[in-house]
Amino acid sequence: MNRLLALLFITLVITSCKQKNNQNSNNMVLTEEKNQIINATDAHTCAKPNEVLTTHLDLDVEVDFKQKQIKGKATFQIKNLTATDHIFFDTYDLTIQKVTVGKSEKETKFELGTKDENLGQALKVYIDSNVEMLTIYYSSDPTAQALQWLDAKQTSDKKSPFLFTQSESIFARSWVPCQDSPGIRFTYNATVKVPKDLLAVMSAENPITKNDSGIYYFNMPQAIPAYLLALAVGDIEFKSVGPRTGIYAEHSMLDKTVYEFGETEDMLVAAEKLYGAYRWGRYDIIVLPPSFPFGGMENPRLTFATPTVIAGDRSLTSLVAHEMAHSWSGNLVTNATWNDFWLNEGFTVYFERRILEKIYGHDYTEMQAVLAKQDVIETMAELGITSGDTKLKLNLNGRHPDDGMTDVAYEKGYLFLRLIEENVGREKLDAFLNKY
Repeated sequence: MNRLLALLFITLVITSCKQKNNQNSNNMVLTEEKNQIINATDAHTCAKPNEVLTTHLDLDVEVDFKQKQIKGKATFQIKNLTATDHIFFDTYDLTIQKVTVGKSEKETKFELGTKDENLGQALKVYIDSNVEMLTIYYSSDPTAQALQWLDAKQTSDKKSPFLFTQSESIFARSWVPCQDSPGIRFTYNATVKVPKDLLAVMSAENPITKNDSGIYYFNMPQAIPAYLLALAVGDIEFKSVGPRTGIYAEHSMLDKTVYEFGETEDMLVAAEKLYGAYRWGRYDIIVLPPSFPFGGMENPRLTFATPTVIAGDRSLTSLVAHEMAHSWSGNLVTNATWNDFWLNEGFTVYFERRILEKIYGHDYTEMQAVLAKQDVIETMAELGITSGDTKLKLNLNGRHPDDGMTDVAYEKGYLFLRLIEENVGREKLDAFLNKY
């Protein structure tokens, strides 16, 4: 984008932020999206949310480690906006046993479309125009993309099996039939049955101890997109590190993890001073077994983290700042489609470094920025300077969203926001970000 045009755009946006606002943003709470309007067209979903929209999910499933399956039912509250006779869901290698409508659970007709290697299969469910609830009975495939099943020997304690999910970008559809688009939000409740010696936790209000039944109940009152649906099951324990923060980990990892992430509450306070109240209740972290293939995942209320950041000296905890920053940029304000992935990650890197600057100082974050800039320059050279993947605005139609998840979105996005900061000043940019 031309620099002058970019500055003109951001100046207009910042000016608009000065308009009177009678709401106290610090007291706002995310609830069910009563009036969602889907303006963007998402090429990576089969759903048609402008026709029928899911607003709430009641999930009732069993975790079967022997069969490596999640099986049960997903009950959706829906809004039929156009009086159409069908609704589309995204699925990937799910077995659909039956679909029912209403509280009486009357069976209805459904069809599975032709499989696309990237998108999976569209599930078309036939409904009457007045239907407000439907239930899908299903089971996942043992090779489901979102599910990582670990034998005991693959865990830190070597005693019990472990399961964790990774729903981003479009993998939620492989363990829950859903409208799997970042632009579609819903609240959820869940009932999850697991082996009695294991604990289940989700991106929701969580238990902190095991129970005798092996059945756990979850509530997520804030609306989230499907890619933030998360589940972990294992022989894990919990320790608090602050009034709103705590750690889940296997026994052998718990104490060292509690020390490593002991500054989490301080980071949360620093973040709130920058961009307003934390709106998700608790901020907990679960440290997963070493096979977790990412640094971290910003599942709301429960960040998933790799044990490779447990260095013993808190030197790698910038990961926590990044995932925490997503509680504002990404989880509160989300890219409507994966073509705008930089809106999640570029803003988050900027916010992450502002948090760390408050705690560790300007020199620390400048060092991070310089090193990251070198990395993104190398990435862009590898992609080819004329490649569309070097742009912030991507064109991923016909491709998998993961193809666009390079550090271009993270670091070029950060540099764009840094350019704006240097030209309009932090005070004006922060005013915009708070409104945004």
